[in-house]
Amino acid sequence: MYDKIILAIILILIIILIRYIKKKNAWKIPMDDFNANWRIILSEKVIFYNNLNNDEKKRFEYKIQEFLLNCRITGIKTTVDDVDRLLIASSAIIPIFEFPEWRYLNIDEVLLYPASFDTNFVINSGSSVLGMVGSGSMEGKMILSKQSLINGFANETDKKNTAIHEFVHLIDKSDGAIDGVPELLLEKQYTIPWINLIKQKIDEIYKGKSDINPYGATNSAEFFSVISEYFFERPELLKKKHPELYKLLEKIFKTDGISRFKIKKRKVTGRNSSCPCGSGKKYKHCCGKN
Repeated sequence: MYDKIILAIILILIIILIRYIKKKNAWKIPMDDFNANWRIILSEKVIFYNNLNNDEKKRFEYKIQEFLLNCRITGIKTTVDDVDRLLIASSAIIPIFEFPEWRYLNIDEVLLYPASFDTNFVINSGSSVLGMVGSGSMEGKMILSKQSLINGFANETDKKNTAIHEFVHLIDKSDGAIDGVPELLLEKQYTIPWINLIKQKIDEIYKGKSDINPYGATNSAEFFSVISEYFFERPELLKKKHPELYKLLEKIFKTDGISRFKIKKRKVTGRNSSCPCGSGKKYKHCCGKN
């Protein structure tokens, strides 16, 4: 019996390795110009994008295209439009933006549900699951609630973004284990301080002495995803209340959260507005002329 279990584990690992190699070799590279209408959507809905300079915006746009070329977005009992695709792709790119060579080789499809679902993927069953990274037969899949996806970008101050939460799980998983320690991003000298700090902060949550989402106390992996949501939504507050956490998250993501997430008035691009591509021309004379 024991030998059969070992054999089954080996076969599963071989299947996963084969899928990984196939995807790596089949990776698609963007060849087309970035869609001008997509640029408007990003300008209006993604704060991170608006805080980038023109060169950084081009890099962000390239990574958006690359992600969408290599990962399907499939609607389950709901439609999928460009806003959905771009918000999902933005959720994937924001955490790894400072890692230009990063590729999500452990996902090939995002399943978008209209609302919450349960662990059996039944919609509106009374369960409040809003996002999930698949395993087993669902390996390589992510399931997201469309409602939660939209809310995550519409409300920039609630310290919650379900899609970013799930992509942080994927980043965590990329080193072979979802354990709250992203070894591919975190330099070795910071590993022990990070683990110790997680334990300390989880203890504070249990004692009711923390403003961090209580779900983060579930385990180290959930804490990493929850605190990443906090970092990408309310960096100034995180730095004020949890300076050690903020400092280590800056090292993990190699980014200054405060400068990247300054809350700005949402842009609405009209025909006479400055073109979001950064050309300096009016939109009607640039990307909007077609």
